[in-house]
Amino acid sequence: MRSLLAMWVGWRFYLARQSNRFINFISFASTAGIALGVMVLIVVLSAMNGFEKELEQRLLGVVSHGELVGVNEPIHQWQSIVDDASQVPGIAAAAPFVRMQGLVQKVGGFQGLTVMGIDIGNEAKVSNIQQFMSPKSWQSLSEHNSNNIVLGKGLAKSLDLTVGQSLNLYMPNLNGKSQNKIGAAKSHRFVVSGIFELGGELDMSTAYIPMQYAAKTLNLGDSVSGVRIKADDVFAAPRLIRDLGYSQQQYVYISDWTRTQGHLYQDIQLVRMVMYLVLALVIAVACFNIVSTLVMAVRDKQSEIAILLTMGMRKASVMLIFVVQGAFNGVLGCVIGAVLGVTISINLSAIARGIESILGIQLLSADVYFIDFLPSQLQVNDVITVVCLAFVMSVIATLYPAWKASQTPPARALAGR
Repeated sequence: MRSLLAMWVGWRFYLARQSNRFINFISFASTAGIALGVMVLIVVLSAMNGFEKELEQRLLGVVSHGELVGVNEPIHQWQSIVDDASQVPGIAAAAPFVRMQGLVQKVGGFQGLTVMGIDIGNEAKVSNIQQFMSPKSWQSLSEHNSNNIVLGKGLAKSLDLTVGQSLNLYMPNLNGKSQNKIGAAKSHRFVVSGIFELGGELDMSTAYIPMQYAAKTLNLGDSVSGVRIKADDVFAAPRLIRDLGYSQQQYVYISDWTRTQGHLYQDIQLVRMVMYLVLALVIAVACFNIVSTLVMAVRDKQSEIAILLTMGMRKASVMLIFVVQGAFNGVLGCVIGAVLGVTISINLSAIARGIESILGIQLLSADVYFIDFLPSQLQVNDVITVVCLAFVMSVIATLYPAWKASQTPPARALAGR
């Protein structure tokens, strides 16, 4: 009952202070600061979640979780590796591939290109690249003896190529099956049979052709360059790939996504941590305005505090009055910030596209980032964590002024009235 009375008095004090413009301004500043910090922190965390999601579903959905590549020679018994992989718990699938690397000519010079020879039946088990191209483009890779090639949209635009046009790939002339014996450069002609749109660097540097045609081009026969591995858990991939590679009779190079794309994940985590700390400090600074607000409110209400103490109110109840009064700022700031943060996070990608359209700029360039748009994924846990953090900070900020209010000497306060 006493707690409810103290909360009611705190609410009355909160409403009464609106008559003091200076205290009202500082109160508004603290509420606005908390709301701004909560909003920005929710938006930033949602953007980081979006980058993680795109890294896992888009980039790691196309880039293999791990690879076993032949050392100095192709892999001859690749089917045995696929069979071994199926027996390893945690490995979802395995698929052979033939990798070719060369140069394509464009305006102003040459550009390096990695051409992946794939078998669409096996590739669909380890990659979702078919989701980023039309069914016709995907099926064109099933024509084993055709020189079809599917290019990334960025590369096709750079080379000014469309479906049906020809592309020359300049490669070292490999003599025999050994990939170490290199002769003069040789040109291989391909016909563009489709375009895939993944976004980012892979659009500019990767293309796909039928695996059998790639093996024929490199004189590999039934051999392949390597075997791609897909793991159920991408973070367990390094251990699984290593165990599978060590169990093979043939010497193989062991590689996983952390070697090629791991820096992206680490960068995302670093930015997340730094931004979390910076914005948490912004919220903390805003909460310190609550201290100023309550200190002035205590000075303004000293006579009322003295009367309450004289009437027998406990010091703890007096503290609760000002804790409640300051907590209202925190609650209001958290609610406003959460509503704005959730709204912006849900529409962040559309907002970014609108800004790009209005200003005529590109916020994320495919030449620099692995995606060319601003992703967002709102998680309820992040919203709850941020709101709780801001509320706890705002309550902590009220403790000292509330304690000072409870120490008010009744006789001195009433004498100075």
